[in-house]
Amino acid sequence: MEDRAQILAEAFAPGAVVSEVARRFEVSTGLLYTWRRQALVQQAEPAFVQAKLVGFASSDAVELAMTVDFPNGVKVRIGSAAPCDLAAAIMRALQ
Repeated sequence: MEDRAQILAEAFAPGAVVSEVARRFEVSTGLLYTWRRQALVQQAEPAFVQAKLVGFASSDAVELAMTVDFPNGVKVRIGSAAPCDLAAAIMRALQ
């Protein structure tokens, strides 16, 4: 499994040529494309992220908000009064 992760990391690297990566690791290009497709599907599935509720000192701010830190550095705060559909749409858009 460790080899597979290394092969996928190289196959997803910017400018990587899948056939060259496959040749270097002696795997078929079809297998490598299958692994890439499976990895992309896994990334698209919902995942749990750390979230915390915080209060704001400002009187004009929403009393509570959800804060989510994405791995890419984006930080999102959503007020407690925000509709669930809106919060979900924001999370999907920023994945």
